[in-house]
Amino acid sequence: MAKSPEVGSPAPDFTLPGLLLSTDGTAEHRDYRLADAKGSPLVLVFYPGDNTPVCTKQLCSYTSDLDRFRDLGATVWGISPQGLESHEAFARQYDLRFPLLADPERTVAKAYGIAVPGLGLRRSVFILDADGTVHWRHIALAGLTFQQTDTLTEQLAAL
Repeated sequence: MAKSPEVGSPAPDFTLPGLLLSTDGTAEHRDYRLADAKGSPLVLVFYPGDNTPVCTKQLCSYTSDLDRFRDLGATVWGISPQGLESHEAFARQYDLRFPLLADPERTVAKAYGIAVPGLGLRRSVFILDADGTVHWRHIALAGLTFQQTDTLTEQLAAL
């Protein structure tokens, strides 16, 4: 497994299928490429699973605070091993308003050094600057808690 990218190093590039619920309730499916996100900060939220207690609380919290991220020019993407069908049901149930990307083979989780054999992945957040460089990261050991919006927006404000 690859080592997790250090602060100051380029984030590993990837392309994953994802979906975003639009304001009219349709799910827009497309590929999300890290290279296409350059030009503004990006918050990559790796979470273990749809419809799990901590993940649900975390993603609902970030959705509630999306304006705080947007005010800092940042975009949020959620990434987990579940497929798009699971992501769509999860997004609809909790009205999640940022893209959820599917990494069923954990290819991207492995590239970021956060895959855990037999368990999935470690709850992690990577904040990338406009050039795609890792500005800040947090990789949880147990994943029973998550990084609060205040912490993430402080890091974004420092860019």
